[in-house]
Amino acid sequence: MQWGFSRRKGPALAAPAPAAVPASVDNVSLARPTLAALRVGVLVLDAVDRPVLANPAVREMGLVTRRPGGADEVHTILRTLAGQVRRTGANREVALDLPRALGVGGGSSEPMGVHVWASALDSGHVAIEAADVTEAHRLARVRRDFVANVSHELKTPVGALQLLAEALLDAVSTDDGGAPDPAAARRFAERIQHESTRLGRLVSELLELGRLQGAEPLPEPLPVCVDRIVAEVLDRTRTPAAARDIELVVVGRRGLTVYGSESQLATAVVNLVENAVAYSPEGTRVTIGTRAHEDTVEIAVADQGIGIEPRDLDRIFERFYRADKARSRATGGTGLGLAIVKHIATNHAGRVDVVSTVGAGSTFTLRLPGRPPDAALPLPPSVEIEPHRA
Repeated sequence: MQWGFSRRKGPALAAPAPAAVPASVDNVSLARPTLAALRVGVLVLDAVDRPVLANPAVREMGLVTRRPGGADEVHTILRTLAGQVRRTGANREVALDLPRALGVGGGSSEPMGVHVWASALDSGHVAIEAADVTEAHRLARVRRDFVANVSHELKTPVGALQLLAEALLDAVSTDDGGAPDPAAARRFAERIQHESTRLGRLVSELLELGRLQGAEPLPEPLPVCVDRIVAEVLDRTRTPAAARDIELVVVGRRGLTVYGSESQLATAVVNLVENAVAYSPEGTRVTIGTRAHEDTVEIAVADQGIGIEPRDLDRIFERFYRADKARSRATGGTGLGLAIVKHIATNHAGRVDVVSTVGAGSTFTLRLPGRPPDAALPLPPSVEIEPHRA
């Protein structure tokens, strides 16, 4: 996903252009076939806010609903907007986030973003056009949340580094006539090293996430040996696992091949293993399993850790989302590891799934294509057709 920024005033993601609405109510019947085909919602209200015309799109948005008695009911916001247009005679344009009506949006609880234009017709009638901009509003919220989260995550280690640097200066200073404290200086220096490492990792993962989201072109998919990926993962995670007395075990089928970028795929599996190690008790086991299923190769990472609550399963792949914030701070996690895994899987035409039981552990499974993206299906064997004889 690439973020685009507009130099114009107003939202970066513009709403669709208004559709043509007849200037007179007398022309409405002539426009009905055209309005019915539009994706933008079109509604005409009479002088007492009864709908004279409502095309299918405005009903799908839930802005006009059918009451049990058979009469149409117009959304309160639209009636209020129409009243303002009648009083002032000026056209109105507003962007709204409206609660979804029952049965609208597939049961989603996310508010519906609507861009609404209202203009006066004759005899107190008002024409209203409504465009569904829910996705644009969602992307804007994601962008705001992302900027806020990045600012917060950067502020924490930067603030810690500033305080530790001041403490280190005090520990080695002799301006007040006291002797330097080498033990305190070493302790503060170690903390500075820890925080700077955390800051460097956060910046690196932000850059990696930016590359995966389209800032750079994806490399040409190449055949990658899964055994090589597993060997590199073991090499990069053996030390942190040993520090926690966690055994790394490899099981499954050897000699499998996937297609894509070896470095990205290794990064994805490393993130899964590091996550498993960080959230597992000491003296447990993390298992890396490989297998082939039809045209898919699966790389699974299973732990015996604390598990994930069901309410968190749908959100753990979001950027900066942490199911256990206190434990994440203790382990030094950035909250970007699983988001990177998800983007790598998506970029390789695959996916990542998780199954977890609280108190028993989690299994993350990376499912990747086992053949090139452009691999053609094998042709059926040729059959010789004998000539037809009368």
